[in-house]
Amino acid sequence: MLEQSNRALKLVQLNKVKTASKKPRSNRRLLLGSILPVSLVIIWEAVSNMGIIETHLLPAPSAIIASLYQMVLDGTLWGHLGSTLTRVFAGFFIGTFAAIIIGSLVGYLKIIEELVDPIIQALRSIPSLAWVPLFILWMGIGETSKVTLISVGVFFPVYLNMVAGIRGVDRKLIEVGKIYGFTSFQIVRRIILPASLPSFLTGIRSGLGLGWMFVVAAEIMGASKGLGYLLIVGQNTYSPDTIIGSILLFAILGKLTDWFLKVIEERSLRWQDSLANQH
Repeated sequence: MLEQSNRALKLVQLNKVKTASKKPRSNRRLLLGSILPVSLVIIWEAVSNMGIIETHLLPAPSAIIASLYQMVLDGTLWGHLGSTLTRVFAGFFIGTFAAIIIGSLVGYLKIIEELVDPIIQALRSIPSLAWVPLFILWMGIGETSKVTLISVGVFFPVYLNMVAGIRGVDRKLIEVGKIYGFTSFQIVRRIILPASLPSFLTGIRSGLGLGWMFVVAAEIMGASKGLGYLLIVGQNTYSPDTIIGSILLFAILGKLTDWFLKVIEERSLRWQDSLANQH
């Protein structure tokens, strides 16, 4: 009994040490990741104030922040942000769900791969903007066409990584599962899904990144709100501060959502004895 208590105490102490070591590591990562962006902003501000770059072409960061702050004060920015986030997340979940279903069937069943994969690969080669006039013709310029376009962009990277992850599962693991008497459902749940999880998580990060790219094309399709709409407004009114401010908001939102998925990825793959988990 005493020995078990000592073991439990050691495990608790070890977990505390690991938790404490993660905080300096995350702070160091945040600090290093901030050096280059902060330096570029400082140089950009200095160059603009010295008149080296004409402000009507590239406004100073302070002017861009002032423009965005004015939109915050009058309440218009929140409406644009809300519309863009709603479209991206709706398209992301629809595209990811479809990719999981179809990718799982294609990866697991050879006959489905031979039937479905050729046409998906052909559709994947179509440029994103080529879908715009077709979706407008079919669905009009409402939210349905915009969300559908984003879903198409998200679908392909998630699908490809899902299929690659399932196809890349070591056959020996499946044979071991059969030796232990696993059913087909148990093989999928306990062997194939965990083994394909790293590839799948990479796919959803890539899919979300493309979702942010496709939302710009989607919001050009007659939108009255959204960050993509702000880009068009800035172009028509010759307001570079609005254009660059919208681009920076896309970058910030894209980075934050990718960071969130990366945290999920790291926590989901703690069981891996990989190089990433050693640092």
